[in-house]
Amino acid sequence: MKTICTSFDFHTAGEPFRTVAEPPVEIPGASVAERRELAVPGSEVDDLRRLLCFEPRGHADMYGGFITEPDDDGADFGVLFWHKDGFSTACGHGTMALGAWAVSSGIVAVDPSGTTEVTIDVPSGRVRAQVHTDTKGRATSVDFVNVPSRLVASGITVDTSLGQVTVDLAWGGAIYALVDVAQLGAAAGSFQADEVGRLGEVSCEVVPENLTALIAVGREIRAGLADHRDTVHPEDDRLSGVYGTIFVDRFGTLPGGELHQRNVTVFADGQVDRSPCGSGTAARVAALHAAGELRPGQTLVHESIVGTTFRARVLEETDDSVVPVVTGSAYRVATSTFEVDPLDDLVPGFVLR
Repeated sequence: MKTICTSFDFHTAGEPFRTVAEPPVEIPGASVAERRELAVPGSEVDDLRRLLCFEPRGHADMYGGFITEPDDDGADFGVLFWHKDGFSTACGHGTMALGAWAVSSGIVAVDPSGTTEVTIDVPSGRVRAQVHTDTKGRATSVDFVNVPSRLVASGITVDTSLGQVTVDLAWGGAIYALVDVAQLGAAAGSFQADEVGRLGEVSCEVVPENLTALIAVGREIRAGLADHRDTVHPEDDRLSGVYGTIFVDRFGTLPGGELHQRNVTVFADGQVDRSPCGSGTAARVAALHAAGELRPGQTLVHESIVGTTFRARVLEETDDSVVPVVTGSAYRVATSTFEVDPLDDLVPGFVLR
């Protein structure tokens, strides 16, 4: 039996994050962005990603990260984010989990003030996790301070099996297509996914019953935007392309003045974020701010398809972007040692979706 590595598994608002602090393979590159670029199929690091993400050791919606050296002395460490289909440019829920991991493991010493800042280099830039702790030093919540985020484009039409859908594009460390879910009902009547993903006859909402259909439409929207000019990052082509589709339900304003919305993010090749999506929430904040829907100082209560929430607001404004801060909680669920039996023919594994 060969021991491969140890992981520290967390969930952030229901979404998994598998941290490998000491990857047992070489991860070449002078920066985190370059390491992502070099993590190509057939490389040792990509083989490790597949082993930890694919079944039977993982599943199609598993998410994680390999800890690396930071780009320079200004950060505590770097991270190469991964999922079923490769390596992503950003991950807000993972940043929150990494903040909680860094404090609980002693990688970063707990600040006596009750707020400990963990600085992390990711492929899209430098982000911060501000970890709030109780009197015993336990993480109670984490603020994810993202890279500057902005509305990229609005009013783009995409052809889907439900008809034309209008999307906005926003950047939150990755490019997301933002879709008001109500328009899907207007485009195709009302719908629901049955066991094989066909469309039924109930209202169009972000609810688990509609998830199969939302995954299908999310894939169509991402594919339909593959060559759109607005999906090209203006400074770094490695950050180009639509990462995910965010379907949004609007619920208006809560009695305390917070804006309340529910979303589900379908990312990569049909993966579903169980949390409200950290970098996606940052992109949503930027879009709402640009449209004048999120007032200065107002909080967005962003709910997930499983009912968990993030709270987000604009921390700073610049000429063409905002710095969002997204607050959630992350908890450890397991410490795992992964092994490979030399007789096991399911290495690196398989995926069914």
